[in-house]
Amino acid sequence: MIYFNYETTFELVNESSYEKWISTIIQSEGKEEGEINYIFCADDYLHKINVDYLDHDTLTDIISFDYSEGNFLQGDIFISVERVRDNATDFNTNFEEELKRVMAHGVLHYCGYKDKSDEESLLMRKKEDEKIGLFHVEQL
Repeated sequence: MIYFNYETTFELVNESSYEKWISTIIQSEGKEEGEINYIFCADDYLHKINVDYLDHDTLTDIISFDYSEGNFLQGDIFISVERVRDNATDFNTNFEEELKRVMAHGVLHYCGYKDKSDEESLLMRKKEDEKIGLFHVEQL
């Protein structure tokens, strides 16, 4: 089950479309859907998590805590709406597209994709693009 939580005034429009889309991503990777929580927050909220749990004193757009077991995906994905907005401007894209990229990115990590090396990052970007394309496919 996909859940959306808000620690900011931002809220997704049409949550059910996003829920179906994330489920489709998981299925397309041959994985099983467990409980996945998306928590939308502000920079300061995510910065505190980054410092307290990862010992990183930097701003970031996403932090995911993976509780998956085998092919059964579950975890918490924290997204800074402020970072996503800034990144959309920096990358010359719109907010909705960048938000989808970050949302897909989190669940792709649960599917086993990494982004530490250049090669891993290229594959992650390719997978993000592929999964963003699924958002416009009618869900059955």
